Amino acid sequence: MAEIILNVDVREGVGTGGARAARRAGAVPGILYGGGKAPVAISVNEKDFRKNLYTGKLLGHLVTLKYGKETQPVIAKDVQFDPVTDRPLHFDLMRVKEDQTIKIEVPVHFINEDQCKAFRQGGSLEIVRHTVEILVRADHIPEDLIVDLAGHKLGDTIRWSDVKVPADVEPTITDRDFVIASIKTSSAAKAADEIEEAIAEEQAAAAEEAAADEVPASEQGDDEEGEKSED
Repeated sequence: MAEIILNVDVREGVGTGGARAARRAGAVPGILYGGGKAPVAISVNEKDFRKNLYTGKLLGHLVTLKYGKETQPVIAKDVQFDPVTDRPLHFDLMRVKEDQTIKIEVPVHFINEDQCKAFRQGGSLEIVRHTVEILVRADHIPEDLIVDLAGHKLGDTIRWSDVKVPADVEPTITDRDFVIASIKTSSAAKAADEIEEAIAEEQAAAAEEAAADEVPASEQGDDEEGEKSED
């Protein structure tokens, strides 16, 4: 069951002019498409839209669209924002059935970084995929995909098989165990290691020189006598 209900109005004006008119009237323009039906220009009261948007349960989730007495399950596929004010400018809704399997991108969330020794050893997380496209029932879309970093080591490659997912979630990439992220040694850590190695080499060389300088005088005298006897 969808947690959010969007009360929409059908817009008569389409295109840029119609969208601007909707914004001037205090609404956010949008488009409803999919389900084998023609697209419909719609709008939602901006205050209500913002309230639903900031719950985090709108974008990428199953939503109930309500127009008068009619209802329709939809997926909020995209929201466009003003780059300066961050005001929502437009949204896209896709018609679905609640038990329909759909393709959708879900964010990847990494947990327990503080329990991973690799980061205390100078490692850094290099994320390859911030989202993963999955196949899932419209009413079973997960909030996110969890990667547990506890127990991972420097040099580890984190793949899809390392992600904790519900049993009914499948990736759209099926030909390989694809990479999500990797734990790499940072450049600062590498530089520190190189400095430590150089210091260790210098200390070893100094120790060898000191050992040579500490040869007993008697041993040095024996060596000199040996050289004279040979003469």
